[in-house]
Amino acid sequence: MTSPLLALPGAVSGNGVDAPVAAHYGSFNVEQRALEAGEGFVDLSHRDVVRISGPDRSTWLHAITTQHFLALEPRQWTSGLVLSPQGHIEHAFTGYDDGEAFLAHTEPGAAAGLLGYLERMKFMTRVELADVTADLAVTWRPRGYDLVPRDRLTAYAEAAGPAAGLWAFEALRIARGEPRVGLDTDVRTIPNEVGLIGPAVHLDKGCYRGQETVARVHNLGRPPRRLTLLHLDGSENRLPAHGADLFMGDKSVGFVGTSARHHELGPIALAMLKRNVPVDVTVMVDGLIAAQEVIVDPEVGLHFRPAR
Repeated sequence: MTSPLLALPGAVSGNGVDAPVAAHYGSFNVEQRALEAGEGFVDLSHRDVVRISGPDRSTWLHAITTQHFLALEPRQWTSGLVLSPQGHIEHAFTGYDDGEAFLAHTEPGAAAGLLGYLERMKFMTRVELADVTADLAVTWRPRGYDLVPRDRLTAYAEAAGPAAGLWAFEALRIARGEPRVGLDTDVRTIPNEVGLIGPAVHLDKGCYRGQETVARVHNLGRPPRRLTLLHLDGSENRLPAHGADLFMGDKSVGFVGTSARHHELGPIALAMLKRNVPVDVTVMVDGLIAAQEVIVDPEVGLHFRPAR
């Protein structure tokens, strides 16, 4: 769905899956600084939204996902994953329960796959599933996400401004080391590799599909790969192509995910690297030199961000 906010002054549409919303409204650097100062909002209305209702929804979601749903407070935002039996990430979502249903948003175009899996897992459970993307739009403010009635999105923008584009939002997200599932991950990614233990995986809950892999890597450490922040050579006015191979010498050691231009850090990107790549070596991606900043510890699989 193309956002009506592309009609705002200065709006320039994004690229690829992000084309339906604004990449920027004239200056992504100014927009980044405004968001960091706690001002403005970001239009994420191209994201898909699903509704899960019924009296069994909390216990059912608790049983089939990585998150703890039994003690969730009303309108408390949380994130969860659906894993394969081998622990690979298949689906990711973020949402809250409003007392009548759990409302969750996911990547653009991902609702169909998520709902397809959930439908297969219903059995005799009293839950109902619906794609409500046509009714609800996702936005983000420095205090977090919002779900807005889609027919009120323009009025919301007038009240919540100034508008910041997706380029500003993505630059700050990448700098925080937060991956976009499907863009910064691949079909082999496990939560331990990308820092999602805690934010999307609860370690003190009952069994769920893929838990054995998550628990083993968490307890023994050494995930096969690790998410890292790349500080890219800024001498060339370009960013690496999504999915480009990373090289250490002539050896392929990973791939780059999303990238952006940060108003202070310069060009940055998230990348998946093999665990045995030393953290202090530079790598090459798409002809650009890149230095590493640790997000996931390669030795023990701990998920922390060392102080800059």
